[in-house]
Amino acid sequence: MRAAWISGAEALRARLIKADQVALTEPEAEMPHYMESFLAHLRLLIGVPFEYLIPDARLLPDESIRFFYLDRSWTDRLIDGALAVGKVGTREQAHHQAHGPQVSQRLDLTERIVRPLQRKRASFLDLKEEHRNDTKPADVVTGFLLRSAAVSGWPHMDVRAYSARLNDALIPSSPEAVAKQLPTLRLERLSPSVMLALFQGVPDLVIFEEPHHGVQFGVHARGSGFAIDLRKTNGEQLKDSANNPFPLNVPVRAANTRVIAVAELRKRLHQQRATHPDEMPAQTGSAAFAIEVLNPPWRQRFEGTKDNADIGPRGSGGFVSVLLIAARVTEPSTRVEVQRLINPV
Repeated sequence: MRAAWISGAEALRARLIKADQVALTEPEAEMPHYMESFLAHLRLLIGVPFEYLIPDARLLPDESIRFFYLDRSWTDRLIDGALAVGKVGTREQAHHQAHGPQVSQRLDLTERIVRPLQRKRASFLDLKEEHRNDTKPADVVTGFLLRSAAVSGWPHMDVRAYSARLNDALIPSSPEAVAKQLPTLRLERLSPSVMLALFQGVPDLVIFEEPHHGVQFGVHARGSGFAIDLRKTNGEQLKDSANNPFPLNVPVRAANTRVIAVAELRKRLHQQRATHPDEMPAQTGSAAFAIEVLNPPWRQRFEGTKDNADIGPRGSGGFVSVLLIAARVTEPSTRVEVQRLINPV
């Protein structure tokens, strides 16, 4: 067995002789920055194997989403396990028991800067200084796991969570939307088709939106052909008293039904303006025509109630916590497999 290159007595002597190894202003009982950052990442499940989150692939089938609450007790035990590496005696055990609550309180605040750290917006110390006045108590952490081709198709998809159900025409930068938006603690693709998100708080509305990389023009399918929705001069959809848009069939060329007859479409838009003269733009040039053929980014809404008293769909989906997972586990084949995993023979 190789002998240690330095003994305990020699290490103590070196520490006493070279006291400048630790700055005089540095509290020696303070948690090292690298350790605080590592534990905060761990609190948000960064580095936790995917098999610990979804033990069976059937709990997250293709084209599905699962909303959940993050169990703080579970993540605290995860931190305990990481800190247990340094517990070699009763003294270290007693130190951990005494400082455990303070460590949890600090990580409650530090976990809020993990996402800016991942995005390399600033250094750890700079972000700590920037958020030093953010001393609000830790909130409930919720999130979702999404497995869909949309994740790989739109890798930069915009995801936002809100504490209230806002209308369909919400503008993310509006004061109302900003005031109701929940902080995003983590938003990451775990694989080409799986996305994980964590939010600080319980959302009443979660929105998925195509990335806004530029102005897009296009038509949408209607029956065997295509259509566009009539728009106001500011680009908003024209809607009737029942809040339904006014679709306009798009003409195509006789020789090729995949090619739009632009001149005929402009003529039809001019005719429609006679019905909505004060709302639609006059077709006097390319700018007015571009407004009418705008194809804004796709937006998917999931909304419901925080207490799950009413989990019916609202708009495009329903916010359901662990209920969907619990319902799937009750399926006979899944229940048998889960029992086998928990109690292997």
